[in-house]
Amino acid sequence: MALIEFEHVFKHYPGSPTAAVDDLNLHIEAGEFLTLLGPSGSGKTTTLMLLAGFEAPSAGTIRLDGASIESLPPHQRNMGVVFQSYSLFPHMTVAQNVAFPLSVRKVPPTTIAEKVTAALAKVHLENFTHRKPNQLSGGQQQRVALARALVFEPRLVLMDEPLSALDKKLREEMQLEIRRLHRELGVTMVFVTHDQSEAMTLSDRVAVFNQGRIEQLASPQQLYNAPANPFVANFLGDNNMLQCTLEGALPALQSAAAGAIRTSGGQTLQARICATKALAENAPVKLCVRPEFLQVATDAAALATPNRLHGTLLDLIHQGDHWRLVARLDAQARAATDEAPQWFAKIGPGALPAGLVVGQNVCLGFRPEDAWVF
Repeated sequence: MALIEFEHVFKHYPGSPTAAVDDLNLHIEAGEFLTLLGPSGSGKTTTLMLLAGFEAPSAGTIRLDGASIESLPPHQRNMGVVFQSYSLFPHMTVAQNVAFPLSVRKVPPTTIAEKVTAALAKVHLENFTHRKPNQLSGGQQQRVALARALVFEPRLVLMDEPLSALDKKLREEMQLEIRRLHRELGVTMVFVTHDQSEAMTLSDRVAVFNQGRIEQLASPQQLYNAPANPFVANFLGDNNMLQCTLEGALPALQSAAAGAIRTSGGQTLQARICATKALAENAPVKLCVRPEFLQVATDAAALATPNRLHGTLLDLIHQGDHWRLVARLDAQARAATDEAPQWFAKIGPGALPAGLVVGQNVCLGFRPEDAWVF
C-alpha cells in the first residue's frame, strides 16, 4: 500500500471557472522523493497544501496509510513543512526555532535539547545555535527551516519551492544537501518547483502538472527520454518542434514505432511516432527533437544522418561547455504561408564546423531514433 493516496481529488476556488486541482489520482510511496513540477498556476502548490492540510479538497479522498485525512488538522498529520519564505521566528534563536515543533508537542526539555542538537548536526549548523535568523545567510536560514521540519521525525516532509530565493550556486549546493538528507534519513519527501533542472537533480519520480492535472508521472530519465506528449517534451528540457503531417495511416500503438512524416514544405522525415489512437494519412502531428541531438554542418554531404533540414544561422553563442546555434529553417521545412520556425542546437566545441559565421547557410541533421512525433 502506498503511504499517500489521492483518489479523484478536486479543488475549486470560489469565482474561478476552472478547478485548481482537477480529478487528481496520485500514489506516493514510502521513502521516495517525489517532485511536483509545472508552470505557475498548474496546481502543484495547491496539491501540496491539500496534503499538508492547509487547504480542504472540494471532492475526493486523501489517505495516509490507508486512513482518510481530509478532516485531520495540519498539526495532527505528522508532516514537516518547509515554505518558500522559510517562516522562521525572527525573535527566536536558531535552537529555539528548531525546538518549536517539539515544544508545542509537550516534549520534555532534556529530550528537546538532544533532538535539536541532532537536527542541527544533520544540516551542519551545530555551531549556530545562539544566532538569530537575521544573523544568517539565506542558505543557513534554509538549513534551519529544514532542521525544524525534521526535528520531530515526521513521516513526510513537504517543501514548497524552498530554494527559489537563493542564487544559482547556493541553490545547487542546497539541492545536494537535500539529496544527502533524503538518502541518509530515508524520509518521504514531496517537493514543489517550477525549475526543471531542480526536479531532475532531486527526484525519484516527477509529476508534471498542467492546468490542475498530471500530464505524466515518471522518473526524470523517463520524462526526458520518453515524454508522453508535447507539453512534457517542451516543459522538461529544451526542445525543437515542427508541425508536420503523417505519411500513411497508422494504427493505435502500445509504444513508439518508426514511421514517416512530411514537413509542410513536402520533405519526408523519419522518426519515432507515439500514436495512442489510430491516425489517418495526412493527420497533423508535431515533430520534437532535442537540441543536443542535432548535428550541424555547412555541407549536407558531411552529415551521416538521414534526416536533414536546411536553414540560415541566426546566432552563435558560446555557453562554456557547448555552443548554442540558432537557425531559421528554410522553405524545405515550411510552406510559403508558414512562419519560419527557429531551431537551436547544442554543439560541443570539438564538433563545431570550422569557419561557421552568422548569416551562413547550414544543414541540421538528426537520427530517426532521436526524434519524437506526437
